[in-house]
Amino acid sequence: MKSKLQWVSSGGLDRSETGYNGLSASERSRLKNAICRGVTRREAMSMLAAAGLSLASAGSIFTTATRALAATPRKGGRIKCAMSAHSPGDTLDPQLFTSSIDFTRGRAHYNSLIRLDDALRPHPELAASFSANTNATEWTFKIRKGVRFHDGSKLTVDDVLWSLNRHIGPNSKSKVKSLLSMVKEWKKVDPATIKAVLDSPNSDLPVLLGTHHFKILKAGTDNFQNPVGTGPFKLNEFKPGIRSVHVRNDDYWCDGPYADALELFAITESTARVNALLTGDVHLISNLDPKAIKLVESTDGVGVWSVPSGSYPAIVCMTDAYPGENPDFVLAMKYLQRRERILKSVLKGHGAIGNDQPINAAYADHCASLSQRPYDPDRAKFHLKKSGVTSAEIQVAEISNGITDTVLILQRECAKIGFDLQIKRVPNDGYWGAVWMKTPMHVSDWNMRPTANIMLSIAFGPEAKWNDSHWRNDRMGTLLKAAWAETDAARKKELHCEMQTLVSNESGMIIPVHKSSVDGISDRVNGMTRSPLGTLGGSEWPEFVWLTS
Repeated sequence: MKSKLQWVSSGGLDRSETGYNGLSASERSRLKNAICRGVTRREAMSMLAAAGLSLASAGSIFTTATRALAATPRKGGRIKCAMSAHSPGDTLDPQLFTSSIDFTRGRAHYNSLIRLDDALRPHPELAASFSANTNATEWTFKIRKGVRFHDGSKLTVDDVLWSLNRHIGPNSKSKVKSLLSMVKEWKKVDPATIKAVLDSPNSDLPVLLGTHHFKILKAGTDNFQNPVGTGPFKLNEFKPGIRSVHVRNDDYWCDGPYADALELFAITESTARVNALLTGDVHLISNLDPKAIKLVESTDGVGVWSVPSGSYPAIVCMTDAYPGENPDFVLAMKYLQRRERILKSVLKGHGAIGNDQPINAAYADHCASLSQRPYDPDRAKFHLKKSGVTSAEIQVAEISNGITDTVLILQRECAKIGFDLQIKRVPNDGYWGAVWMKTPMHVSDWNMRPTANIMLSIAFGPEAKWNDSHWRNDRMGTLLKAAWAETDAARKKELHCEMQTLVSNESGMIIPVHKSSVDGISDRVNGMTRSPLGTLGGSEWPEFVWLTS
């Protein structure tokens, strides 16, 4: 049976991973009949394991089969979701979104012009349709009729224009301003149509507009404690750094949502978060600690939700501060990465080997010809001696499951060649405001973006606000602009190979592995999304999930 189990992941890449959809119709039927007869999770997993499946695959198949028995959405219930991080800087202002909890609240409260499906293909949302001219320098969007904001007012073209204009211009505070740098003007064509006029071609524009930050607001919104949206849920309560409560929008323009309410908050301590899932206090948890995977898989009523992705944890060496300003020091840290060990022992196999740049095989423009950087302590020792750096301190919070263990592995490798790497542990709470991009050496965590252009622009563009290591490279800026404008696939691949090589060799980012999105989920939750753009189905789930009784 195992040899037949293969599925196609979002992004269209073949992956040898077992899954429910890989079973034959008769095998699926037998499994569902067994569940209907009352077979326990543990018994079903034993049956599947006996057929040659791993425990991880067996647990995933059992969970999927259980949900397949309740495929008709039902309304009702309050879904509680515990994320892994929050802070007083939590916001409902889309242009300032930073974290997964921001993205999830945004998905519950707002809509975008474009929605990305699990395969990252763009579909109309508040746009009824979209089209481009022959060279992708103009994009036209028809606005959907009959959509109302939560206060009852009608969505208009003016609302859309106001919302999108917040991301362009010299005074924009948008975290993703650089992504729309090629937009010269958003133009109102008529009461139902807008047009984007570009300085250079951009075939990715609809995909861009489907990402987290480009939500549509009511024109003139300035109160982000209780903003007005068009989304599937209305805001009932919002306390940054504590929790938010969202109630169903009964006048929603689309089908759904199904839950009566959502409660979103964070439990930053991993063990407490897992326990909340196991005891039924919450239905969903983000960032399941790999050490807890077996426990969750073997517990009745809950399961693991694992989605292959280009997401990555990282060690950040600020290139404008000591010691990261010394390229030899950064290279030494890169040569000391035990990548295979981290993948196997820290991520428990839920991921892929990294190469100190963000574009892995989950992206169409991955540079497969870029040589893999090896573990090489002799080279590391050479570069450390050349740098003159004799000790360093890294600040670490468990913002990404296993990142502390990853840094501990690096510390041990440093000690083997006589280098003193000190670890300062800091709390998760407030990390993104107090430590990230503020201390010389620390850790980071990135969700995947839908295209390589978007990922590289946000995190490595010379003007990008989220350029973790403050690596400002003029050649990188030139290549990014060329890649946005390039329509020839082969030439675009060449540009991306050069960019990925630059990042791998010269930036202050150390990326030892890429991680699958691994979360915990109650068996009562159905309709869960599988977008690879981040934790819990890319934050797309609020509109689509429902609870069995």
